[in-house]
This record gives sequence, C-alpha cells and structure tokens, in this order.
Amino acid sequence: MTEPIPPILALAGVSKSFGAVQALRNVSFELYAGEAHGLAGENGAGKSTLVKILAGVHRPDAGRLLVDGEPVDFTGPADAQHAGVAVIYQEPTLFPDLSVAENIFMSRQPRGRLRRIDRRAMHAQTTELCARLGVALDPQRPARGLSIADQQLVEIAKALSRDARVLIMDEPTAALSGAEVARLFSVARTLREHGRAILFISHRLEEIFELCGRVTTLRDGQWIATEPTDGLTPDDLVRRMVGRDLDTLYPKQDTAAGDAALKVSRLTREGVFTDVSFEVRRGEIVALAGLVGAGRSEVARAVFGVDRWDAGAVEVGGRRIPPGSPTAAMAAGLAFVPEDRRQQGLVMDMSIERNIALTGLASLRRGPVMSRAAERARARDWAIRLQLKYSRLTDTVNVLSGGNQQKVVLAKWLATDPSVLVVDEPTRGIDVATKAEVHRLLSDLAARGVAVLMISSDLAEVLGMADRVLVMHEGRLVAEIPRDRVTEETLMAAATGRGTGRSAA
Repeated sequence: MTEPIPPILALAGVSKSFGAVQALRNVSFELYAGEAHGLAGENGAGKSTLVKILAGVHRPDAGRLLVDGEPVDFTGPADAQHAGVAVIYQEPTLFPDLSVAENIFMSRQPRGRLRRIDRRAMHAQTTELCARLGVALDPQRPARGLSIADQQLVEIAKALSRDARVLIMDEPTAALSGAEVARLFSVARTLREHGRAILFISHRLEEIFELCGRVTTLRDGQWIATEPTDGLTPDDLVRRMVGRDLDTLYPKQDTAAGDAALKVSRLTREGVFTDVSFEVRRGEIVALAGLVGAGRSEVARAVFGVDRWDAGAVEVGGRRIPPGSPTAAMAAGLAFVPEDRRQQGLVMDMSIERNIALTGLASLRRGPVMSRAAERARARDWAIRLQLKYSRLTDTVNVLSGGNQQKVVLAKWLATDPSVLVVDEPTRGIDVATKAEVHRLLSDLAARGVAVLMISSDLAEVLGMADRVLVMHEGRLVAEIPRDRVTEETLMAAATGRGTGRSAA
C-alpha cells in the first residue's frame, strides 16, 4: 500500500503568547504541494503571529512545525528560507536604487572570473525566472518607480530563485487594481501547477473563493475550521470568523439630505485633475469612485488643503477655504481620514490616547499645560463609542490590529465634531466585522446630519453605502449617478471612459 504523501508544511498544536495576550492557542493545519490554501480571520485573530512563526521571526511557545513530515525548529528567518518558506508581504521591501535582478539575487549574485559578479548570467537567470511566472520584467530596471504589483512579482521571483516551496501571500491584493489582481492570480496558479504550496491571506473573501481549494479560519487565536471552499459560502465563512451572523454589512439608513455642506467648484491641479465640481449635502453619503490613478485621492487631499490647487474654490458651510491650509479646513468643520493610516493618519510610536487627542490639543489645555486627565477621558469615551479593542490607552498604536488602528484615526477626527467628513478607503485592509462597524458609523454620522464624502475602490461598498456616486476618469469627473440607478456595469463603464455624462439625481 502506498504511503500518503506528507504535507510540505504543517503546524501541530502551535501556541504563542506575548505577555498576558494569548495570540495563538493550539493551532493545527497542513499545506500540501500544488495547493492554494486560504487563511481567514478578523484583525487580531492571530494571522500575523502565525505568519511570523512560519517565517522564523517568532518561535512557538508550544506545538511543532513540520516540513515534509519532519519536526523543524526555525531559530530565525534564515532557517525558514533554507526550509523553502518565503513570505510575500502587502508592501514589499526592495532596495529602490538597485535593479530588479540585483534585488532578486542580493547577497547571492552569480560569480565569474576573479569572483566578480557575472551580470550577464544574473540578467539571464532573472529573465528565465520571470518567464516561468509568465510575466515580463526588465532585469536592469531600477526597483524605484515599480508599481506595488511589480514589486510583489520581484519578491516572488526572489523566492523562486531560492527554490522556495511554500509562498505565504499576506494581503497581497490590498493595494492592487483589478487588472493587477488578475495577473497576480495567474502567477499564483502557475506556481500551484508547478507544485508550490501557497498560503493566501486576504480580507476579500471573494478572492479566497476564487483562488483557494481549502480555507482555514482563525478566531481569537484559535483554530475554528479547515475545509474545502467548494460548497462553502461567504456567509458561512463570515460566521466562522466572527462567531455569529453578521446582521448586515451595509447598514445604510435612509436620510433626507439637507443643504450643501461641502461645495467644490471647478477645482484644478495641473497634471493631476481638471475642472472638478460637486457638492455634498448634510445627511448624505457621496462616493467618489474610479480606477486607481483617476485622481480621487488627489481631489480629497486638495479639498482638505494637504495639496494646493491651481484654480477653483472649496466652500464648507458657505465659508471659502484658502488653498493649501488644513488648519483653515479644520476650523471650518472639515475632517479628513487619509488612505494610508500608518503613514498619514497616525503617529505609530505615540500612544492611543495621544493620537486621538492630536486634533484637539487646544481644547485639552488647562492653563499653560495640557490636562492628561482630559486627554485620557476623551480617548476612553471614543474607545467605548467605536468599540476599540486594546490593552491600555497608553499603549502605542503600532500594537493594534489594522482595524483598530483605523478606528483610532476615525476617533481622532470625529472628536473634532466635523460637519463634513472625507474618508479615503475607510475599510481597506480590515476584517469583515470591523468593516460592518465602520459602515454603521458612517451611516449614523449621516443620520445626524454630517456630510460624508467617501473614496472607495470597493464596488460593493460604493453600491451599498452611497446616496450618490461621482465617477472620475483620468482626472475628470465624468458621471454622477443616484443610488437607485447605479450598478456595477454603469459605474465601471464611466470609470473606464465608456459611459460618461452626468445623470440627474
């Protein structure tokens, strides 16, 4: 009788704690050759800790790792690499001034005579690796300027050059366009066909169902299930992730729109966007949609004053805002939650309470000094309102999960009691349960009369939450579609330049 083929990589009863926090508890599952295996769970479920154990960054407190059925002990990332494990992160870390080939073969360059680097051989091997992946990358092109998608392909090629047999893809599609996601999935299927095992982590459940044959679900650090995706539904997976039925992901309340709170007139920034005009009324959620590079985020940054515009006007509550002045925008009642919460929304080494207080330092002063008690009271109040999960308010925000970091950014701006809230990609990179909480919050704000301008690449989010949809294409506003007429087809037609012209609201 033929012996069963052991999995390439397996976890058996793995547990890991950080102080009093139990990050993983008795987790077990297997990865087989030629398999794409999904890993699902909320922020804080233990996915990142599990990845770091597989990558050799952390060692488990209990349980075992097995490679080809044999126990292994990864004492560092080099051990994981030697065992054939590679991690492709959401944001690759390449050397920007080195070429594609130099990044792939860093510290392992082929040598010729006199031990000199054989660049011809290095370029040839890079071309061969890219051909195996079915993509075309210039080996001599500098990494600086490559798209995130191309940087990820360089990381995958680097993993193949090390003969990696297990590729862990950690939220690889979060910053990619639809076409880039399709190309990445094509590469992943090629890897699978050549016997590689892929562990695919994504908050976009539809991607797990599209790519993966099996999925493992974690909740609160515990293994919940490992099961085939065939016959499983997204609702089934959500129930396993959150431990309950999610009432609704898009809890949009019907509200009567009031007068215009934000008015943008013929806004232009040369080479970026041109002649953009729209308004957002009180009690209304307006979505600004379009493909990556259409100019949506750039318009939002200009409206808030982060970037200066060359022509046009912005009014908040009838008050004209000078260009390039976030201070004036805030004074008029405008709040802005940026797309990149880590780089632009938070001070990562600062405490939770201090981050929440940053937008209202003047109101927290008691005489010449800031009141720590008032700061803490404000943070505690918003932590309760937004159901923030944390250990201590004095902890730095970099210890929080992505979803809780997003809540801190929201708390920071909602504490200013804005009349207009601009949110750029409010649910990118957060789990489905937190996503529902953010949607509920936006709906509640609109119901209380706040004007919400939401920039989103998530079509379902746009369709589910917006009262009106404004569509941008190549720096211009090309369509305005009311809620009762917007569909994926009409939205994408406008976003690609095939269906322009404003619809009556």
